[in-house]
Order: sequence, then structure tokens, then C-alpha cells
Amino acid sequence: MTPKSEIENSHTIAVLVDNEPGVLARVIGLFAGRGYNIESLTVAEVAAGENLSRITIVTSGTPMIIEQIKAQLDRLVPVHKVSDLTMDGPAVERELALVKVASSGDKRVESLRIADIFRARVLDSTNDSFVFEIVGDTGKLNAFIELMEPLGLVDVSRTGVVAIARGTGAL
Repeated sequence: MTPKSEIENSHTIAVLVDNEPGVLARVIGLFAGRGYNIESLTVAEVAAGENLSRITIVTSGTPMIIEQIKAQLDRLVPVHKVSDLTMDGPAVERELALVKVASSGDKRVESLRIADIFRARVLDSTNDSFVFEIVGDTGKLNAFIELMEPLGLVDVSRTGVVAIARGTGAL
């Protein structure tokens, strides 16, 4: 049996950084240089007046590896703050996907029925295809995509996870 301290868990880490060229490459280089995997990555400017961007990274590792990642991120010069949203308290996580399905007849009707159940929106429709927009947690998106595979799944584009802590605090 694997000791509890050796079990790899997924963590969502939010990093507040200077919005300048090369910062994302330095953060990603930290992961690549040490062989850490990035499961999801999103980045966007969050405070134009302050010239700050927020990087949200989903990664997996043992508790020791996650602590190493956070400590190494915190030492990078353009990093202002690092927060492990998985450990710091309740957080809201969402992801968006565009899913293209090409089918006809009963499969076309079934894809619309499943989209309705998952609250996916039809963004584009042709005589032989749909493009659905679906928003939710990663598990929901994975389940929707899996159900669309036998119905004519053609293409998927995902944003990656965005997350924010619940409550009044800020990153």
C-alpha cells in the first residue's frame, strides 16, 4: 500500500505575476526543468492599471512535490503571490469547451438531447454538424465529450481551468 504522503493529488495553483514578456516562459520553464506536468494552464491580465496577470495552473504531485512547486514559484522575481486554491479553502473552478459534432438522423437528435441535459448551448449549426459550448467543472466536460464520441465527435477546444477562492479574500 502506498503511504498517504506519496499519493499524487491534483492541485489548482493561482499565481499573480507581472504582465510582461517572458514571465509565462519562466513559470513554464520551472515546471519543464524539473519534470513536473501541467494538466491545465490559463493566463490573462487581471489588473491593467497595475500591469498584473493571473496564471492558473492545474498540476499533480505528492504533497512534497506540490510544496516544492509553490516554493519555487514564490522565488521567481516577477511573481507577487502564489496560492494553492485546493488547500487554502473553498474555491470555484470552471472550464469552457467548444465541441464539434458531425452527425445525421437519430445521432443528431441524440446529440441535441444530451446537450440539453448538460446545459450545453448550440453556437453553430449546419445541416450535418453542431458546435456546442459547455461550461462547468472538468469532470462535467469530460463526461459530455465522452458521450459525444459515438455520436460523431469531430473536434474539441478547451480553455483550461479558471479558479477563484470563495469569500471576501483576494489573491
